[in-house]
Amino acid sequence: MELSQVITFVQEQLADEQTGHDYYHGARVAHLAARMYLADHEAAHADSRVVAIIMAGGYLHDTIDEKVCADPKQVIAKIKQLLPAVGFTNLEVEDILFTITHMSFSKNIEHHYHLPLTGQYVQDADRIESLGAIGIARAFTYGGKHGNLIYDPKIKPEKLVSHDQYREHEETTINHFYEKLFLLADLMNTPAGKKEAERRTKYMREFVEEFMQEWNV
Repeated sequence: MELSQVITFVQEQLADEQTGHDYYHGARVAHLAARMYLADHEAAHADSRVVAIIMAGGYLHDTIDEKVCADPKQVIAKIKQLLPAVGFTNLEVEDILFTITHMSFSKNIEHHYHLPLTGQYVQDADRIESLGAIGIARAFTYGGKHGNLIYDPKIKPEKLVSHDQYREHEETTINHFYEKLFLLADLMNTPAGKKEAERRTKYMREFVEEFMQEWNV
């Protein structure tokens, strides 16, 4: 399966993205998801159609994200034309589109969507990208771009119960760790995803502990 046209499409769609949801994030998600799938399935082949589906979903997932895309429906229409043109079947296109339209954290706050196996690896890889050193860098990049404070002890973390609350409540970047990021390891779908999420979460917790020690001088 040739993914070069998919890669070019993603590069064009996310060319101006500056919040950590850029092409390089999509590429890391694609490769991490494929690597985790192969780790969990020893008999699988790196050049299989399953891996191609996983990688396509990983590359494409943020091209339709409401945080970075002004018109997701327009981009979805383009993806529906692109994927068959590069060799994906109608059923494979449906799987990829269902994954990228239902995998986000915000979409699953009020209702948990059961993704196809390929989508579970993409979702896990995307969430793992919110953890560890990369996750810390992306959290502060996103928070700074949107004018969020780094931390304010007067603003307490909230329990997230709806999509609208998640998007609209007052938050700081440090609160984001408690409201979302520290919860992700328990939401992993796959064995490889859970293992990597736990490793990165440990690193992230150590960072926040150090941050709080330095804050409270």
